[in-house]
Amino acid sequence: MSATLSDRYFLARSNSAFLNYLHVDLAIAVFALFFFLAGGLGKSINLIRSLSPVIPDFAVSVEAPPSSRGTERPARRLAPAMGAALENVAQRYRVSAEALLPVFEAAQAAGREWRLDPLLIVAVISIESRFNPYSQSPMGAQGLMQIIPRYHQEKLPKDAGSRAFFDPVTNVQIGARILQEAIRRQGGLMEGLQYYAGAIDDVEQAYANKVVAEKNRLEQVPRRKDGAIS
Repeated sequence: MSATLSDRYFLARSNSAFLNYLHVDLAIAVFALFFFLAGGLGKSINLIRSLSPVIPDFAVSVEAPPSSRGTERPARRLAPAMGAALENVAQRYRVSAEALLPVFEAAQAAGREWRLDPLLIVAVISIESRFNPYSQSPMGAQGLMQIIPRYHQEKLPKDAGSRAFFDPVTNVQIGARILQEAIRRQGGLMEGLQYYAGAIDDVEQAYANKVVAEKNRLEQVPRRKDGAIS
């Protein structure tokens, strides 16, 4: 085969391959348009992927409109008082509000489950650990609400790991339950807080007074923001 014929042969094959590629892509585009008009944008993308593996992964970014993927700011899931307390605690302890959000959400959920004021749970966390989820006392109390593992293993989920009490959400859930049981058994908030701290013999109730003072401070945060308190 001469050089000229060879060049023409390869050129013809290249053109043919290119046209075939165009035909495949055109068919894919027609199918995608059909499924999109039928109300299935997500289905059309999956179809395109199955028919043409060369479609880049960025196509998934248009799989669903933002409103259907829950792009609402997470902080809106908190009650106003809890949201204000979150901002205050983040500034006070110089901790990321985003990192604190799961803690406040857990406190709000646990408060609802155990019929406790969620700000009381937050106040206990503030006094016990200053929002350090890896805090551990000389007595072995662990996590945000300083739970002693050997006394409360039965409260852990069955699939909990060996360091479950250092998990912020787990710690708050179990700590709130312990606090509710203490208040119920002791017959009152102050007595329950003292029992929670293992200081039931303290007649001055120093621990309970600190927790209540912190809770009261957090309750005033929204009013300060509104300018009602100087």
